[in-house]
Order: sequence, then structure tokens, then C-alpha cells
Amino acid sequence: MSALDNTKIHNDDISLGLLLETLAAASELPLVFHYDGRPIKAGYHVTEVKAGQFAGLDCGANPEAWTEIFVQLWDVEEDSRAHMPAGKFSGIIGKVSDHLQLAQSAKLTFEVSDGVRPMQLYCASLPRLRDNAVHVELAPRPASCKPRDRWLAEEGRASAACCAPVSSKSACCA
Repeated sequence: MSALDNTKIHNDDISLGLLLETLAAASELPLVFHYDGRPIKAGYHVTEVKAGQFAGLDCGANPEAWTEIFVQLWDVEEDSRAHMPAGKFSGIIGKVSDHLQLAQSAKLTFEVSDGVRPMQLYCASLPRLRDNAVHVELAPRPASCKPRDRWLAEEGRASAACCAPVSSKSACCA
């Protein structure tokens, strides 16, 4: 039995490659992550970047495999630093890439902590340019039932196809 490619299920996640491609156009601008309704502090650090290849069995007994990159952010205020430029963040990722094989298509997960509260997992939205800075919204990464997610995605596609403009040969939406 071959493994499912679940990287296509969560279409609200962005890949490492898409993030870096977007940041390249604004490398001099400050990079501001937002999570839990607030921006990350200006002194934040990228404390660790991890790459992993995973294989598992979901609750429907479906084997799956994926590549994931974890970027750990330490949300601290340090000296009177400004938010790191997008180019510096990209440079950090590039330095990691020199030592590890970072798949540009990998699922991207952010681990964020202020050093006191436990680390939380987040997925990132597409970066947006506003107020002369690059902003990336981080949303909590919830648990899910992958067979149900696949079923709902398929139902959504079937419903969209069903309710397209009706032709005389279609029994759908009659």
C-alpha cells in the first residue's frame, strides 16, 4: 500500500519555498510575525530550524508520508532591537540549507514561545506587505482527522462541480 501525500490537504499552509520567494522581494523590510492576536517582539530570535521526514498511519489506517520544516521563534525583547529584516531571516534559513537538505515544498511549522509559556505550534499564512514591513500571520495548528478532512475536501469538490452552470445533459442541481 502506498503512502498518501497529505501536503495537499491543508491548503492554508504555505511551503518554505513560497515563504522565501515572497520574502525575497522585500529583503530590507522588517519581518513581523503575528500570533495569538499580537505581533512578535522586536528582539525575537530564530533559535532552531529542523527538517524531518515523517511516515505515519492516520486514524483511518491510511499510511502517509511528508516532509516538514520547523522554525522555532523565541519571542523576547532584547536591547532596543528592531524586527529582523526579511533578508536576515532568509539568510538564516539559507545557512541551515547549507548543512541540511531543506525541501522547498515542505510543510512549514512554526514553534513559538516566550521562554516561559510552553512552545505552541503554528502554520503561516502568505506574507503581506503593510506599514513598510512584511507581516506573517501565524495560526494555531489544530489536530484533525485526516480521513474526515479528505472526505470533506472531496465533498466540497463534488458540490462545486455539481452546482456549476447546469447544462441540458446534467441531472445535477436540477
